[in-house]
Amino acid sequence: MTSSNFSKKDLLKETINHIDITKHDPRPFIDEMKNMAFQARNLNRACTIYDKMLADKDCAVILCLAGSLISAGLKKVIVDMISHNMVDAIVSTGANMVDQDFFEGLGFKHYVGTQFIDDAILRDLHIDRIYDTFIDEDELRICDNTVTEIANSLQHRPYSSREFMVEMGRYLDDKVHAKPSDSIVLSAYKKDVPIFIPAFSDCSAGFGLVLHQHHNKQSSVSIDSARDFLELTQVKLANKETGILMIGGGVPKNFTQDIVVSAEVLGFDVPMHKYAVQLTVADERDGALSGSTLKEASSWGKVDTTYEQMVFGEATITFPLVAGYAYHAANWKQRTEKRFNRLFAQTVKARA
Repeated sequence: MTSSNFSKKDLLKETINHIDITKHDPRPFIDEMKNMAFQARNLNRACTIYDKMLADKDCAVILCLAGSLISAGLKKVIVDMISHNMVDAIVSTGANMVDQDFFEGLGFKHYVGTQFIDDAILRDLHIDRIYDTFIDEDELRICDNTVTEIANSLQHRPYSSREFMVEMGRYLDDKVHAKPSDSIVLSAYKKDVPIFIPAFSDCSAGFGLVLHQHHNKQSSVSIDSARDFLELTQVKLANKETGILMIGGGVPKNFTQDIVVSAEVLGFDVPMHKYAVQLTVADERDGALSGSTLKEASSWGKVDTTYEQMVFGEATITFPLVAGYAYHAANWKQRTEKRFNRLFAQTVKARA
């Protein structure tokens, strides 16, 4: 079978649907899981812990995102969480926020695909595959170039990833005239919810910045990862009671857990993260970070073990249930918006 048997149009027809947690109340179903076993009981407890975070008026909620989530249909879950004050800061991989969310904010889509196809055919057609999802690589290059355009418009200096994400949200607002419902990046920009991407160049943004720096050899925009760490630590110092909801693991997980230790290094006495939930399929036995338990994190002084729960299940199933449970419980209605980006208001007006 060769690429002549297919056209790009043949394969990029049906778009990925973003599930709507506001339409489905999973509470009766999840409440019945309380007296079941295995991951059903774990999921029930995870739902109640996340709801406790939202009911605790002193708690700031940090959402950690790893894995291919937006391409899989979870964008609206996160947009609704931002819109309904269910999250106060986001720490993410670059792919989720740039290659996938910002990409869709520009008007592009992800498509229902299949893993049962010759990838050489996809390569010939400039289609990239994320397991059973397809993306148009030619459109992804436009996303790369848009990052270059944004970098070219800024004063040439180091930026935290949070600062650059503010500029990306501003771009969607000013240049694309996207609706907040179309983008996590734009919704967070509108709500002053900071987005941190500690491995910022490991995504489409990296290609865009490479192109920018290649053509601006004397001075250029760069990303200061140490400032990322400092700024997220400042969020912890501004709101000492924190809860973390982690989808996947990796760098976002560790970066967020580490701010407790970072605050101590700076000489401040702060409590461990009071609440912690992780949804993952990773295993702890190989020593990898993504599967390391939250109890293990307590040995490092990062996470309290009173309200912590690991759920070993795939995020397209578990995440909408956890977020949907808390949405319909409606404790978010009593929360005060944190708007943590305003902690750094003096740095966001960065255009040359």
